[in-house]
Amino acid sequence: MTELTGRALRLTVFVGEHDTWHHKPLYAEIVHRAHAAGLAGASVFRGIEGFGASSLIHTSRLLSLSEDLPVAVVVVDGEERVRAFLPQLDELVTEGLVTLDECEVIRYVGRGGAPHGAQGKGEKSL
Repeated sequence: MTELTGRALRLTVFVGEHDTWHHKPLYAEIVHRAHAAGLAGASVFRGIEGFGASSLIHTSRLLSLSEDLPVAVVVVDGEERVRAFLPQLDELVTEGLVTLDECEVIRYVGRGGAPHGAQGKGEKSL
């Protein structure tokens, strides 16, 4: 398990809700690859309105424009681990936006309240 505090990188991938990779949602493929790569975590956030390089506004307010809403996949981990993951995104993301931001992890705690990776040998999480 990854122990994560202090300086880190936040990777954000902005894609469309209906973007796919081999007939499954692109955001799901990114999350599964991040998991397989051992990254500390990934979350997907669905936008309610937005536009990108095409300048077409997608919104949940109008039924006719509610298709392909924006989705953001956010991953936070150490710089080396995030940068090592970038080549996989080159393969997956053909349209969208990928950004990197420096951030500081103040707290990274799993279920049961113990800091992620701090569980002692033989202890069970709640």
